[in-house]
Amino acid sequence: MKIKSILVSQPAPNAESSPYLEIAKKEKIKIDFRPFIHVEGVDAKELRTQKIDLSNYTGIIFTSKNAIDHYFRLAEEMRFAVPDSMRYICQSEAIANYLQKHIVYRKRKISFGEKSMADLAPLFKKHHDEKYLLPCSDVLTDETARVLNTAGIDWTKAVMYRTVASDLSDINIDEYDMLAFFSHQGIKSLFQNFPKFEQGDKKIAVFGVSTKQAAEEAGLKVDIMAPTKETPSMTMAIEKYIKATQK
Repeated sequence: MKIKSILVSQPAPNAESSPYLEIAKKEKIKIDFRPFIHVEGVDAKELRTQKIDLSNYTGIIFTSKNAIDHYFRLAEEMRFAVPDSMRYICQSEAIANYLQKHIVYRKRKISFGEKSMADLAPLFKKHHDEKYLLPCSDVLTDETARVLNTAGIDWTKAVMYRTVASDLSDINIDEYDMLAFFSHQGIKSLFQNFPKFEQGDKKIAVFGVSTKQAAEEAGLKVDIMAPTKETPSMTMAIEKYIKATQK
C-alpha cells in the first residue's frame, strides 16, 4: 500500500528544517501533527491528600521540565518559599538548566547526570543525607524507583501532574495510512478516542519498547520500530520504510 498520509501523535515541530517536513516534501506525503496526550497539573488540595508537606524536604529530584514547572507552581499555590539551601538533583544538564526559569541558578546547590536515572547513583552517594522529594506524574517508571531504592536514600514520590488523553473527536482517523506513536499513553488515547478503531491496512510506527508492547497488547500490528541501530530516530525509520515499500 502506498503511504500518502501520516498522523504523528506529537505537537508540530517549530523548525522549518524538521526531518518530517523534509520527508513530506521529498516523498510527496501529507504529514499532520496532533498530540494524543497532554499534561494536567494537580492542585494543592490533591497534593495534601498525598500527605506531602513541601517544607519537610531538603532536596528535590527532577526528571523532567514538567516536574520543575509543576513543583514551583504548587510551591507558589501553597505559599511555600523554596529555601536557597535546597539541593537539586537533575537527571540531565538540560533539565538542570531549565531551573533558571524559576531560580537564580548560580547561587544554588545543583547537580546533574548525563542522561539516565542510573547516572545519578554517584550523586546520591555523595549527597546521601538529604530528605528528597520526587515530583512526578502518575506514571513512574520502574527504573526510576529501582535507582532511588538501590541508592538507599530517603525519598518520597509526589504526584504533581497527570498525563491524560486529549480530545481527538475532530479527527477523521480513517484519513491516514500511517499512525506514529511515542508512548503507551498515546496508544491508550487512540482507543479512548476511537473505541471501534480497527487497523486494517493502516501502518503503525512506534518509538520505544514500552510503546511497542502497548501497541501489541492492544491488538495492533507494529510495522515500524525505532530506535534501532540502523534507524535511531522515528523519521529515519519512517523514511526507510517508505522507500522500501514504494520502490
